[in-house]
Amino acid sequence: MKQRIFMYLFVFSLLLALFMYVNSKRLLEIEKKQAETSKHQIEKYKDSVTTLQNEVLDLSHFNLDRNEDAISYFEDKGYKIDELMPLIKDELYKLNEAKGEHPIVPYASSEGRRMMINTVKLLNHKWIIADFSDGEYWGELFLTYEITDSNELKFNLVESFLYPFN
Repeated sequence: MKQRIFMYLFVFSLLLALFMYVNSKRLLEIEKKQAETSKHQIEKYKDSVTTLQNEVLDLSHFNLDRNEDAISYFEDKGYKIDELMPLIKDELYKLNEAKGEHPIVPYASSEGRRMMINTVKLLNHKWIIADFSDGEYWGELFLTYEITDSNELKFNLVESFLYPFN
């Protein structure tokens, strides 16, 4: 009787060991597939990040933030670029509050509306691109700006266009 119990226990242990081996082998294969999939996804994401970084670098080429010559121009005159950029944008946005027609936008607004500058991009230490709209018509402006010796900010409209209304 004892021999039979030991034989059953041995067979049961053998079956249990076989079951655990097959199960762990299957789990190991699943983990290996997941690791390979993760590696492929990481490579794909790295490529995407590199592509996006290149695009950002291309888009920021004409940008005062990244233009060392323009930054040094302002720093040589004693201005702090971190404070100056928001000031220039704010001064341009303040022109939206002027009474009557907009002082820079050369187009009349539609009835009951006002032309307003929406977005401003400082290209360098002399040039600005801005877009404007009254909610119905819209266009873009190319401006020059300068800071006078008396620390006044002067804007000069160089070119503008109004998109055709459909």
